[in-house]
Amino acid sequence: MMPIVEFKENEDLKKLCYEFVHSKRPKYVMGRNEFALSIAENVEIDGFIDDFTQDTEWNNKPIVPIDKLQKNAIVACAVVYGRPLTAIKRIKEFQLDYVDYFSLLKYSELKILNLSYIQGFDIDFSLNTIKYREIYNTLSDDISKEHFLNLINFRRTYDLSFMLKFKNIQEQQYFEPFINFKKDDVFIDIGGYDGFTTINFIQKCPGYKAIHFFEPDENNLQNAKDALKEYKNIYYYQYALSNKNETLYFKSSGSSSKIDADGEIKIHTKRLDDCLNDKCTYIKMDVEGWESNVIEGARNIIKEHKPNLAICVYHKCDDFWAIPEKVLSIRDDYKIYLRHYTEGITETVMYFI
Repeated sequence: MMPIVEFKENEDLKKLCYEFVHSKRPKYVMGRNEFALSIAENVEIDGFIDDFTQDTEWNNKPIVPIDKLQKNAIVACAVVYGRPLTAIKRIKEFQLDYVDYFSLLKYSELKILNLSYIQGFDIDFSLNTIKYREIYNTLSDDISKEHFLNLINFRRTYDLSFMLKFKNIQEQQYFEPFINFKKDDVFIDIGGYDGFTTINFIQKCPGYKAIHFFEPDENNLQNAKDALKEYKNIYYYQYALSNKNETLYFKSSGSSSKIDADGEIKIHTKRLDDCLNDKCTYIKMDVEGWESNVIEGARNIIKEHKPNLAICVYHKCDDFWAIPEKVLSIRDDYKIYLRHYTEGITETVMYFI
């Protein structure tokens, strides 16, 4: 049975959100990113907090050391992805009132930037609760079930208390103890970015047979080639994988580059089934929401060879059930694990072993 918490409003946070928007108290935003800009566009703030810069101004507002803030200041934490809990811990050290970005979304009426990765999750969960329960019951260990529950409850409530057991451990991503690496393994890095994951694979499996590296972004691919130039038997492909061979548009933005109808670059897509003759043993997939299409285009390889799979499941609100449903429709004899690697909403990986 999958225990689900009832939603309860946090009256203290609700009050602080109101004060951040409406009071005359000094107001600051921790972090400099798109979410911080979104807050500043909707609330007249006094400045930004950034402990990792020598800059003194940003977006026409001063950057103020946190130890120089007035005691009655309110801080809005705009850290969303990697380390929101660490940022909040820093604010607490100075005994300042604060609101997190998730609470502002939940309790204020500000027209701030929404969180595309989890937007609509509550609706999807209410419509597909049975599917979530089925996946929960399929998970192969207690850690997977705990991570699954905490992430679901956070996505439903926007309450960061459900994230307290998570840490930013992205260096461990894709390489869990339940994955057994062997001599002559063939690794497929789909969404290879800068080659960091491939380097980690090589360290775990120095006796590998071959690596196939897929990255459609030209700059990312060149950076990866530079980082991996000392290693042998790596084959590079400058196109995206999908469920069909076609031409699409691509938006280049570093680690978040993705297929996008509004993108500025034309790219070619191919099916993995059409690219490889070699038997592969481990496929890693992080393609910013295109995972389901890639799986469909790798149907024959998955069915015939049953490689281990590590698939990111945080880009779309239904990934937690839609991705495993897709994989299990091809082969139903995988063991499934789930792990989460940040304090925030990104880097959740489902493993099929």
